[in-house]
Amino acid sequence: MEAEHLFGELRHTLGLTGLTGVRVLRRYDVEGVDAAVYAAARTTVLSEPQVDALWDEVMPAPEGEHTLLAVEALPGQYDQRADSCAQCIQMMHGGERPTVRAATVYVLEGALTTPEAAKARGYLINPVESREAALDKPATLRQDYPVPAAVPVLDGFTALDRAGLEGVLAQYALAMDLADLAFLQAYFRDEEGRDPTLTEVRVVDTYWSDHCRHTTFSTHLDAVEIADDNVKAAYERYLSARVEVYGAEKAAKRPQTLMDIATLGAKTLKKRGLLPELDESEEINACSIHVPAVVDGAEQDWLLMFKNETHNHPTEIEPFGGAATCIGGCIRDPLSGRVYVHQAMRLTGCGDPRTPVEQTLEGKLPQRRIAQTAAAGYSSYGNQIGLATGHVAELYHEGYVAKHLECGAVVGAAPASNVRRERPAPATW
Repeated sequence: MEAEHLFGELRHTLGLTGLTGVRVLRRYDVEGVDAAVYAAARTTVLSEPQVDALWDEVMPAPEGEHTLLAVEALPGQYDQRADSCAQCIQMMHGGERPTVRAATVYVLEGALTTPEAAKARGYLINPVESREAALDKPATLRQDYPVPAAVPVLDGFTALDRAGLEGVLAQYALAMDLADLAFLQAYFRDEEGRDPTLTEVRVVDTYWSDHCRHTTFSTHLDAVEIADDNVKAAYERYLSARVEVYGAEKAAKRPQTLMDIATLGAKTLKKRGLLPELDESEEINACSIHVPAVVDGAEQDWLLMFKNETHNHPTEIEPFGGAATCIGGCIRDPLSGRVYVHQAMRLTGCGDPRTPVEQTLEGKLPQRRIAQTAAAGYSSYGNQIGLATGHVAELYHEGYVAKHLECGAVVGAAPASNVRRERPAPATW
């Protein structure tokens, strides 16, 4: 089924008219087990005899004209298939965990031209997470990494002018903007009195990225123009609520942001004393409210927890993993509150998935690829823990071509007595 689906995508969506068929094979290299363990694993872990054809060492040569393409995860990229196989083989024989490497081998049948083969490679390999694998059997799966060189110091960084900082942004492809980098420069110049290392700059760049710091949500809205009267009326209520919650003086100084707009409703209700059920904590995890629950005829105090998370940028560049860890992040916070989530929802937005691949913006994945792979990633994570997603909404709009929308949400509940609240204290070491 996977091969048939991929054949349709490559021939009709990608326009590979020379393609006549597709076969999909899973290749496993296993190191660290004896012949008996491998013999048992090959038909229980590495394949399903009912549906799979299985070959050791060498597969039969494909007939007719064809192109072979093997794809594997990048070094350092988590490969769930390989890791799961290694764990299963270890549990099966009770010894040391073997080393397993997995790759997907595509047999593209037909007379593909060189440009068509390159087009197929570009479609099947996302360079953010995978690479083309060698077709030859490796001598060993052991990874030998050279000792890393000393971390370089960005000499002269604190004395750079605007043009120099712009050069640093371009040279290292940093996610932060020029103002961020200037702020970082001022810190190292005035507080540390030294130039930073490249590692320090990259760590800050990661934590100041749109994914971690949500810079889009924190952007200051200096001028707002609204054409729709209903939306304009809602915005006016937001401005009035800011004065109610923050006070006139603070409201005038506090910047308007998308995050402030999103959270002010709850702040207003709390200010008016209309959220008595809210469970407040020193921690920032899943939102929790107290609800009465009748258990075996007796009323108990329970905590209803819900959490939502966006993974817009990760899903944009790595659809499967981005969407999977979107729902995973939602699950994490209620789980830390002793709650097993039991219901989820997904809200996603992308461009028209029917858009021809040729119209894909440079440096981006095709919208169809993002939409389908993200759906598979979200589904994969939820299915593995038995979480039902009762509502899914997919929005298609040209505005999402610039940045994909991936939002997940979950809900769960647990007895309040199961949750212990403590106040964090300074470390004593």
